[in-house]
Amino acid sequence: MTTTDTLDPLVWDPYVRDCPTRALLDRIGDRWTVLVIGALADGPQRFSQIARRVDGVSQKMLTQTLRALEADGLVTRTQYPEIPPRVEYELTAVGHTLRDPLRALEEWAVTHMPAVLAARAARG
Repeated sequence: MTTTDTLDPLVWDPYVRDCPTRALLDRIGDRWTVLVIGALADGPQRFSQIARRVDGVSQKMLTQTLRALEADGLVTRTQYPEIPPRVEYELTAVGHTLRDPLRALEEWAVTHMPAVLAARAARG
């Protein structure tokens, strides 16, 4: 795949090693991204609000996830000129387009968790 190919969406193929769509799918499928996007689905949130919503995420991992989502154009970070400083994170228009597919994955996980647990138990 050449650089020119990566600019043409008709030839983007995540099954090709160097295709940038693979890195994007890796980002979307990482441990915290689905949950952070879900937490931001209802509108702008402060860091502490996201941290409370996404139980178990460390401050370091939440910071890294938000920075990566911002770099990918899925989240915006707005710092307000106030004292004390206020920073809010919000899904971009592109970030919002992920919400429905990710919500479907969340619903799938909840629906099929009993079957998954049964399969795990059967394996010992």
